[in-house]
Amino acid sequence: MLEENVPEVTAAEIARLAGVGRAAVSNWRRRHPDFPKPVGGTETSPSFALPEVEAWLRAQGKLAEVPLRERVWQQVTAHPGGAVAALVEAGAALLVVRDRPARWLELAALPDDRLAERLPAVRDEALTARLGAGHPVTVRPAAGAVTLLRAVAELAAGLGARQAFEFLLGRHLEANPRQYTLTPEGCAELMAGLAGPGVRTALDPACGTGSPLRALTGATVLHAQDASPELAALAALRLALHGSAQVRAAAADSLRADAFPDAAVDAVLCHPPFNERNWGHEELAYDPRWEYGFPARTESELAWIQHALARLREGGTAVLLMPPAAAARRSGRRIRADLLRRGALRAVVSLPAGAAPPYGIPLQLWVLRRPAPAAAAPAGLLLLDAAGLDPDGPAQARAAWPDVRDAVLAAWTAYDRTGSTPQTPGVSRVVPVVELLDDDVDLTPARHLPPPAAGGGPAELAAVRDRLDATLARAARLTPPPASPAGPAAAQPAAASPSQTTVGELARAGALLLRAGTGTGTGELPVLTEYDVYAGTAPSGTAATPGPDMAETLVAEPGDVVVPVVGALSAARVVTEDPASGAGAVIGRNLQLLRPDPAALDPWFLAGFLRGTANTRRASSHASTATRLDVRRLQLPRLPPAEQRRYGARFRALAEFEDALRLAGRLGEQLVQGLYDGLSDGSVTPE
Repeated sequence: MLEENVPEVTAAEIARLAGVGRAAVSNWRRRHPDFPKPVGGTETSPSFALPEVEAWLRAQGKLAEVPLRERVWQQVTAHPGGAVAALVEAGAALLVVRDRPARWLELAALPDDRLAERLPAVRDEALTARLGAGHPVTVRPAAGAVTLLRAVAELAAGLGARQAFEFLLGRHLEANPRQYTLTPEGCAELMAGLAGPGVRTALDPACGTGSPLRALTGATVLHAQDASPELAALAALRLALHGSAQVRAAAADSLRADAFPDAAVDAVLCHPPFNERNWGHEELAYDPRWEYGFPARTESELAWIQHALARLREGGTAVLLMPPAAAARRSGRRIRADLLRRGALRAVVSLPAGAAPPYGIPLQLWVLRRPAPAAAAPAGLLLLDAAGLDPDGPAQARAAWPDVRDAVLAAWTAYDRTGSTPQTPGVSRVVPVVELLDDDVDLTPARHLPPPAAGGGPAELAAVRDRLDATLARAARLTPPPASPAGPAAAQPAAASPSQTTVGELARAGALLLRAGTGTGTGELPVLTEYDVYAGTAPSGTAATPGPDMAETLVAEPGDVVVPVVGALSAARVVTEDPASGAGAVIGRNLQLLRPDPAALDPWFLAGFLRGTANTRRASSHASTATRLDVRRLQLPRLPPAEQRRYGARFRALAEFEDALRLAGRLGEQLVQGLYDGLSDGSVTPE
């Protein structure tokens, strides 16, 4: 009989342990009677005892030793109090390892019972020294805790205490993507950059996992508060392990129970919750923080804005990630107007869609500064729209994140220093405040920016027309020949047709690897999004959350097939050597990657049959707001390799024709809109 609290692993985790695809694990279960039996999970997603799996893999010669990272992670998931409790316990121990290495070495040399007895006092001392009294980190030791802590310390010996905690926290966040709203590292770094150099004290009143504060460099005191006790504890440990700053963290709703009412910090960075109706409108009606007006029930974001301003010192900077509706809703126009008149609001920056969750919306960064009583308000507001950074692409094009970051910081730095910045049509402009104080006080950047010159001017329009001519000629050459009937065989009974198989069956047989994209990466690689696959464009996304371990990043390779799983349209992309097809890009959310075995499946044959309309309908399910594709149910015929290649060649020719048509359409739209703009603004004459 198994002992209690034995770590369990799923088939996907077994595949990671052995360095194989999940289909191989399914094969082992079918072909080897001695493969460990499930001890938990469900019938469709069983779990297995890690010691039994480890012993079986080693006996089969498939594993010399379970990697330390995996061993520690499995102990975290097996913790009786849950993964979060294990992470808090591990993080507190790592703080001892980092801040009191000599004491930890003394403790580690003790037997388990003595270590468990003496560790709490040392741990509490380390926590109080870094987090202060009343910190939110509560450790509840459980059975087997000493084994976990020794393993975590061993992991820290190889990675460092900070990286060990980042790895474990990252794995937990990746395993529970819908449970947390995260601030991607790139966005957090941009927020920290906008706060400027010289920040010594900072606050995040809705800190989540602490990413914005973690992006600051040189800070000496960090204040973090979150309504979730779990997140407050994890953020406190993460920030304490990241640097040497004193961390003051609290678990409470910042609007209703502000833990730092007397704070006067250099910077506030915040990714507040959006669209909250129950933010405290009734009980906070006479709160002194509403210096710029009492927010309506529907304007929770403007409540967070004023809370941030109230906690700044004079001249301090606040950077908040905001939904675009906050810049235009009529219910908030009076507060927006007062923020402008008094010089508190300095910049509104529209980010590309996909920069932060919710990923389908182009969020905004609002940069604010607490004005000094006698200081004159700035005459203009900096408005910047990052969607206009790719003037040669279609309207939906997205600039690469480094370009976005550099352009935003350059414009803000110039404006902050001089009060102005060079105007860039379609991208940035310092708009006079009096121009914004109309009936709507709409601060949406795109509505106040001058349009780019019509297609770049007459010369650029001529170049677009030349490209369109060449593309149309290529599309004409690629036009498929007339479709010919299948011949007498088409009239044969269904029994004579090739037998069908499904993607799920092929995955179980090891003919292909099936993985779901998460969009997580190091921030250095582009992300292939579902939009890119549907629109036939190059990878345009940014990493949602940096992967703590490069092995966790799912990167497309030539020969892969990528299929969107959300949406009613059928689409599939074959990744080629061309980076524009997705080679070397991280696979984004709502995409499935199929990596066929070249000896068993031709990728173009696979992608072509996956796009069949009837096939997609059979494999789709419909929710109230979306259509979702179950890739495993998609069908294709069982054909020999030579016949697959014959179909694959035709499917590839169709894909090239489709790409040419898409490019011609985009160029045509660019030419038409450029001519409309040129004729209307006078840069092009009617002749």
